Amino acid sequence: MYGSKIGDMAWMDLTTNNAEKVKNFYQKLLGWQCEEVNMSCEEDKYVDFTMTAKQSEEKGKSSSGSFVTGVCHAKGANKDMPAVWLPYFLVANMDEAVEIVQTEGGKLVTDIKLMGNDKYVVIADPSGAQCALYQNG
Repeated sequence: MYGSKIGDMAWMDLTTNNAEKVKNFYQKLLGWQCEEVNMSCEEDKYVDFTMTAKQSEEKGKSSSGSFVTGVCHAKGANKDMPAVWLPYFLVANMDEAVEIVQTEGGKLVTDIKLMGNDKYVVIADPSGAQCALYQNG
């Protein structure tokens, strides 16, 4: 589902104030399975979720689900993330991408954030639609 080349959508996730409730909603609505991801920010410890789609099962064979998305709490590095489904698009150079966003009528919704050696930022295009840019470290 997700690509690995510059310009591809690397993944999509949802940040919300109540990840547990939203995770349960999509499990019931779409049959997604979830795996807990332990998170922490300073003294605050919480759980986000990796959602997978159940694979069709053939007789005598079992298979694990395929990754669909993440459902995350609006905490820690995500505290200023919008509560929307947010696609992350791969860029080669974050500084150049941010410059283009700003010179072409877009704006930064968040500061550039670090995740290990990787960088990401939420932007709004000139129409106001939001997405994230992601640079592998």
